[in-house]
Amino acid sequence: MSDTVEFELVSPERLVKSQAVGMVVIPCAEGDIGVLPGHTPLIGTVRPGVVDIHDDNKVTESIFVSGGFVEVTPDRCTLLAEEAILVSDLKADEAQSRLDAAMTALAKADSDSEKHNLEAEIKIAEGMLAALGTGSAH
Repeated sequence: MSDTVEFELVSPERLVKSQAVGMVVIPCAEGDIGVLPGHTPLIGTVRPGVVDIHDDNKVTESIFVSGGFVEVTPDRCTLLAEEAILVSDLKADEAQSRLDAAMTALAKADSDSEKHNLEAEIKIAEGMLAALGTGSAH
């Protein structure tokens, strides 16, 4: 068995990452999962949060994802993300503006589907702020 797992992170715009890694930690709806070589197959829902890529027993890269789906096999982990941004590229003021705009729009929302979409947008913005280590002012 290999000592790495093939990790692919795909967003609607592009292939964000494709490399062999020692371990990847994915923020799933049920909790974070660590994927190592030989992992039991699974399909899961990804929540807004940070994907940590590990090599040589340390985090080598952190990528914020807004949600999506993950498929794990013993030798591969494929994450289909709605949005993927390097944590180092996140900006607190932009995330806070995104949160403020979504909360303002939610207060005015009429339909259940519009409210649902805005609640998801709020979770994404809050996840970005959490990834940056800053809390929201709300």
